[in-house]
Amino acid sequence: MPESNLTLPNKQKSSPTNPYLDLWAWSCQALFWAGPTADTVRVRQSHHLLPIFYHHFGCVVPTQDAVHILGQLTKPAGSKNPPREIIEIGSGNGYWTYLLRRHGLTVTAVDNGLSAWRTLWISDTVAADGATYLRKRQGATEVAVLLLVYPQVSNEFTSNVIRAFQGDAMVVAGTQNANGYTGFADERVDTWVERERPEYEKVLQIPLPSFAAKDEALFVFRKRKESLGASKS
Repeated sequence: MPESNLTLPNKQKSSPTNPYLDLWAWSCQALFWAGPTADTVRVRQSHHLLPIFYHHFGCVVPTQDAVHILGQLTKPAGSKNPPREIIEIGSGNGYWTYLLRRHGLTVTAVDNGLSAWRTLWISDTVAADGATYLRKRQGATEVAVLLLVYPQVSNEFTSNVIRAFQGDAMVVAGTQNANGYTGFADERVDTWVERERPEYEKVLQIPLPSFAAKDEALFVFRKRKESLGASKS
């Protein structure tokens, strides 16, 4: 993996509360989960807390590390310009946007609003198709950070959004194996980006907490220096 100047946060500093992470940590200690064990394949019902995770918060937990990394990506290197905007496409109920904003980051949440039965953490979600929104904001996205949290597999959502983005930093929170839960049906997002958007390189991958027995991570992609020079010429 290429070297990265992204650093993890000082865990001793106080930060805004993160109820999803608190509830997830409690669940790991207090509940009996159905796996993974040799008998998991025969289980037909998940734990009753999973719908709360899914509908009230989301499919993957934002950690202090994840928030800190996104914050670093918004700071233009060697520049006195203001922090960059984060554009979260497929923001769902807005929990990640809510938490990032509580840490002082500027985030625009975009979602087509098709999901139902969920708690809404923010009230200003832009109702739009993600790829269409990025193309309409072509100039702005060149100085923004793209965030995809648990991007859907169907309807070529992930590929359409990533192809529409022209900025220099992309962050994807999703599965770190080819189980087909997020991004793409048969491959990881990093292998897809390496093949289809070779101007980007993966600079960081850290695990994220999620439902029990799931395997999630935060992927960070930066545009290669030679590609940045070409786009400006």
